[in-house]
Amino acid sequence: MEVEAEKGSEHNNNENSNSGSQPLVESADSYGYSQDQRERHAHELKAGLHPLKYKFVFWYTRRTPGVRTQTSYEDNIKKIVEFSTVEGFWVCYCHLARPSALPSPTDLHLFKDGIRPLWEDSANCNGGKWIIRFKKVVSGRFWEDLVLALVGDQLDYSDDICGAVLSIRFNEDILSVWNRNASDNQAVMALRDSIKRHLKLPHNYIMEYKPHDASLRDNSSYRNTWLRG
Repeated sequence: MEVEAEKGSEHNNNENSNSGSQPLVESADSYGYSQDQRERHAHELKAGLHPLKYKFVFWYTRRTPGVRTQTSYEDNIKKIVEFSTVEGFWVCYCHLARPSALPSPTDLHLFKDGIRPLWEDSANCNGGKWIIRFKKVVSGRFWEDLVLALVGDQLDYSDDICGAVLSIRFNEDILSVWNRNASDNQAVMALRDSIKRHLKLPHNYIMEYKPHDASLRDNSSYRNTWLRG
C-alpha cells in the first residue's frame, strides 16, 4: 500500500506525488515489536485494518498574541487525536484544518505515542531538531509531505525520530523534525539528508540543527542554532 494524498488536500502537484514512496505498512514480522505492539497489530489486522509501525498523536498549541498567560507551555498543549492504522490516519487527517486556515501563532505537533512535544520529555531531553523555514504559501505542502513520510516510516533512522512540528507564524512558517540523540552525528546528518530527499527541498533552502538543551538554556525554539546543512 502506497502513501497517497487524498483529493482535496494541499498536495496535488504531480511533481510531489508519492508514486515512488516506500510502503506505508509492512508485516509486523519485519520489526522488533514489543508484546503490546504485536497484540495491537494482531487486533487491527483481524479487524481488517492496516497497522502502522508506530502509534501517533496530533497535538496543537495556540497562543493569543500580546496576551500574557499564567498557564505553562505544557498546559497549553492540547491533544487532538491519536491513530495507529492507515485508515485511522486518513480519517483524522482529512478532518484537520489545513495550515493556511490556522491563525498565527499556532503550533501543530505530530509525535509518536508516549512522547510529549516538550523539550523536557525523557525521549526528547537528549535530542534536538532540524529546522526549516518556509514561505507561508508553500508550508502546507511541505508539512503534508513530512507527515506522510513520518507516518509511513520512510525517513532514515526512524527509531531515533520523536516527531515533527509546524510552527505557524505571522511572516513565515517553521517546520522542525525532533530526534532523540543530538550527540549521534551520523544519525543527525542522515536524518537531514533523508528529510531533504523526501521533501525534495530546493538547494537554496537552509536546514538548521539545534539541540534541545540549547533551547532550554535560551528559552527560545529557534535561536542559537548550531549546525547548518
